[in-house]
Amino acid sequence: MVNSIPLFVVIPLGCAFILPVIGRRWERAGDLFANLVTVTLLGLAIWSVRFIRETTVYHVGGWGAVNGIPIGIYLVRDGLSIFMLVVVNLIAFVATLYSINYMEYFTDKTKYYTLFMLMLAGMNGVILTGDFFNLYVFIEIAAIASYALVAFGTEAEELEAAFKYQVMGSVGSGFILLGIILLYSYTGTLNMADVGRVILDKGASNLVWFVNVLFIVGFGLKAAVVPFHMWLPDAHPSAPAPISAMLSGVLIESIGVYPLTRIMYNVIGFDGVLSNILIVLAIISMMIGGLLALWQWDYKRLLAYSSISQVGYILLGIGLGTPLGLLGALFHLFNHSAFKGLLFLDSGSIVYSVGTRDLREMGELDRRMPITSKTNLVAAMSIAGVPPFNGFWSKLIIIIACIQAGRYGVAGWAILGSILTFAYILKAERYAFYGKAGRDVADVKESPPFMCIALIILAVICVVAGLMLLPNVRETILFPVVNTLTSGTEYIWRVLR
Repeated sequence: MVNSIPLFVVIPLGCAFILPVIGRRWERAGDLFANLVTVTLLGLAIWSVRFIRETTVYHVGGWGAVNGIPIGIYLVRDGLSIFMLVVVNLIAFVATLYSINYMEYFTDKTKYYTLFMLMLAGMNGVILTGDFFNLYVFIEIAAIASYALVAFGTEAEELEAAFKYQVMGSVGSGFILLGIILLYSYTGTLNMADVGRVILDKGASNLVWFVNVLFIVGFGLKAAVVPFHMWLPDAHPSAPAPISAMLSGVLIESIGVYPLTRIMYNVIGFDGVLSNILIVLAIISMMIGGLLALWQWDYKRLLAYSSISQVGYILLGIGLGTPLGLLGALFHLFNHSAFKGLLFLDSGSIVYSVGTRDLREMGELDRRMPITSKTNLVAAMSIAGVPPFNGFWSKLIIIIACIQAGRYGVAGWAILGSILTFAYILKAERYAFYGKAGRDVADVKESPPFMCIALIILAVICVVAGLMLLPNVRETILFPVVNTLTSGTEYIWRVLR
C-alpha cells in the first residue's frame, strides 16, 4: 500500500527517459507507452480511493524522523491528494488517447510524449510531496515541460506565447521560492507538517503573513487568477489541443490552486483575512474572465479566458472556507477538468478537420462533425450550468454556500458570472456548429477514431458526474476530501505521528 505512492512519479519519469531511446527505432513507441503509463496511473489513482479516509506517509529512502524531527523526503497520500491524483491522471489518459491521431499533425511525437510524461510526473509530485523544497522542484518540472509543449508547433505564435508563459511562470516561481526561503529562515525546516508545527508553537508573525502574500501572488500566477492571468490567453490557444486540455483542465489547478489550498488550510492555517482576499480575487476573475471571453472570435482564446472565469468559482468556494463551500469548490474543480478538457479537445477536432480557430469561418459543423458537435454541446451545457449536467450542481452548491454564509452579494456575483458563461458559450455554439458556414465545409469530416473516443469519454463524465452527489458516493468520496481541509492543521499531526 505505502510502496505504491512513489509510483505516481517514478513511472512517468521512467517513461520520459526510456521513450527517446525506443522512439528512435519504433515510431509508434510513444503512442503505446504513453497510453500504458496514463491508464496505469489512472488505475492506481482509482485503486487509492479505498484509502481516502487515511493519511499515509512514504519516507523516501527509509529516512523518517529522528527524535520527532523529519530528516528525509516525505510523500503524503490523504483524501485531498487522492482526489487530485484521480483528476489529473484521468485527463492525462484522455489526452494521450486523443494524441494518437491528433499529433500526426506534428513532426516528432516521441519528443512530445517525453515532455508530456515529465509534465505529468511534475504534477503528480506536487500533489504528493510533503516538503516545500520538492514542491518547488516538482512545480518547475511540470512548468518547464509545459513551456516546451506550448511551443511545440514552433510557429511564431507558439514561440511568442511560450516565451511570455515562461517569463510569467518564472516570476511566479520566484515569488514561491522567496516565500519558501523566508519560511525556512523562520522555522528551520522544509517539511510542510513540521513547518506547521513550528508556526503553531511560535505563532504566526508578520513574516508569515508576508509569506502568505508571496504565495498568493506566486500560486495566483500559476493558476492564472486575475490580475495575474496575462500569460494564459496566449499560451493555452497556442498549444496543441491535448496540451490545452491539460493546461486548462488540470495544470493550473495542480500547480496553482492545489498547493495554495494545501498550505493555507493544512500548514499555515486559514482565517478571515485570507478568506476575504480569495473571495475578492475570485469575483474579479469570474467577471473579467467572462467579459473578455464574450468578445473573442478565436475559439481557443475564448476557452482560455473562460478558464480564468471558472477558476474564480473554485477560488470562491475555497475562500468561503465553509464545508459546503469547499465541497462546491472541489466538485467544480473535478467538473472543470472534465468539461474544459472536452471543450479544448473539441476545438482541436475542429482545427484538425476545418483548419481554423476563427468562429466566423466555421458553421454547419453539426452535420459534418456529429460526434464533435454533440460532445461539444454536452460540454457547453455543463460549463454554462444547465441542469442536469455536472457544472450545474457544483455552481449551485457554491451559490448556496455563499447564501448560507450570509454573503448574498457574493452569491449575486456568482450568478452573474454564470449568466456571462452562458452568453459566451452560446455564441460559440451558434457560430461553430449551428450558424451559416463562413467558408466551404463540403470536404469537412469527423475526426479519427481515437480522438472521437476521447471526446465521448469526457462527455459521459459530464453527464454522469452529478451522481457523485448521491448520499453514498458523497459520503464515500467527497466528504473525506472536504474533511482533509476542514480539519485544518490536524494534517500536521497525521503526518508527524
